[in-house]
Amino acid sequence: MSGGAVVVGGGLAGTLAVAALLGHVETVTVVERDRYPERPIFRKGVPQGRHLHVFLSGGQQALEKLLPGAGAELRVAGAHSMEMPRDVLTRSPGGWHRRRHEGRHTLLSCTRPLFDATVRARVLAKAAGTGTQVELLEATEAVGLLGGADRVTGVRVRSRDAGRAERDIPADLVIDASGRGSRAPKWLAELGRPAPREEIVDAGIGYVTQMFRPDAPMDAAVVLQPRPDLPRGAAWSPVEGGNWLLTLSGVRGQHPPTDGAAVLDFVASVDEPLLHTHLTAARPLSPPYGFRETSNRRRHYDAPGGVPEGFVVVSDAACTFNPIYGQGMSVAALGALALRDTLADGGLRPGFAAAAQRAVARAGDTAWLTAVGADRPYAEDADATPPGAAERLQTWYFGRLADRATHDPVVGAAFRDVTCLAAPPSRLLTPAVALRTVLLPRRPGPASIPLRVEDAAG
Repeated sequence: MSGGAVVVGGGLAGTLAVAALLGHVETVTVVERDRYPERPIFRKGVPQGRHLHVFLSGGQQALEKLLPGAGAELRVAGAHSMEMPRDVLTRSPGGWHRRRHEGRHTLLSCTRPLFDATVRARVLAKAAGTGTQVELLEATEAVGLLGGADRVTGVRVRSRDAGRAERDIPADLVIDASGRGSRAPKWLAELGRPAPREEIVDAGIGYVTQMFRPDAPMDAAVVLQPRPDLPRGAAWSPVEGGNWLLTLSGVRGQHPPTDGAAVLDFVASVDEPLLHTHLTAARPLSPPYGFRETSNRRRHYDAPGGVPEGFVVVSDAACTFNPIYGQGMSVAALGALALRDTLADGGLRPGFAAAAQRAVARAGDTAWLTAVGADRPYAEDADATPPGAAERLQTWYFGRLADRATHDPVVGAAFRDVTCLAAPPSRLLTPAVALRTVLLPRRPGPASIPLRVEDAAG
């Protein structure tokens, strides 16, 4: 081990970046604007914290490599493990997915505060046995980078307490994990580097989440995806403590209400009577909370010359997805694993930042393709980076594949491998999947909610 690192942002992405650094550097300083609560509660520094969060199987696999046993600890703490598609009833634009017991993928569902607190405690406990010293600077914000155009040598921070004192923290590596609000483009410009190229696809989706205590819990989560003729959606999923979270979504002009009295009317409009009836007997435990910043945005720090030595941008600060698809936490774990693997391949060597940035970008490729593919039909031309020929072909193919995935066991298994971020998109191009997608009829899935569990063969 040699050198020290600074992680800007102490949320989940920053915490997982710390996990990746353990055993590879002598010190890690985490710069966090908030103060961490003593128990898992919602905090201002996590703007999506009150909304529904799920952790996909690909993210779970990455987390286990970074922090063995963390998944079991989350389940003990109250996170619900649900098998897909058996325990997650999903209505896509192509119909309902048949409720099969496949035994291939699970997702974890819990509140974001519980997830963050559990992972943070696990990382700090692991640090004690690695020789890496971790310091948390709470109520502190990063205000700029130190160094020059070719190399970052640290970060300038400012206290958010009285006095607003500033100081410089030297580092061999600075990791920006500050999320959607990252100021890295500005900081790099101040060092004389050009801003990265950006891609933006914005479907104008807004969503609202409210917590409930159901009278009699359902035996499965429910996901109702928007479709062109009904650009509204809903998700209903269990969290710890016997509570459930309802997330409602809609595109421009169809945003769900933040008035609790209007929530049930919106649920009725998404055309699933079973969910509406179930919610009429559920007791609301919170007001509805809205969120509107849902564009997909990718900053290409991974391009040649995209970052100087000593600086890496991870997770939402580099590539952020429409949160409605529940990919963000899993991509943060996959990116942290990519960062750790790059460190294991030679440490903080010359060229490390560029290599790590490429690896982090690859970790988010699958999520980017699936989120953009789902949002593109709703994006307005003025807001979206125009699709190229390759993306148009991908959209055509993915549309046929998504319809067949609702009922075809071969295509459905491959579809879930990719959407759960457990396999690359090439999994969808294997001969068995491609031939069934292109040559067999494009027909919709079941029209009514599947209440009976089938075996894998259907």
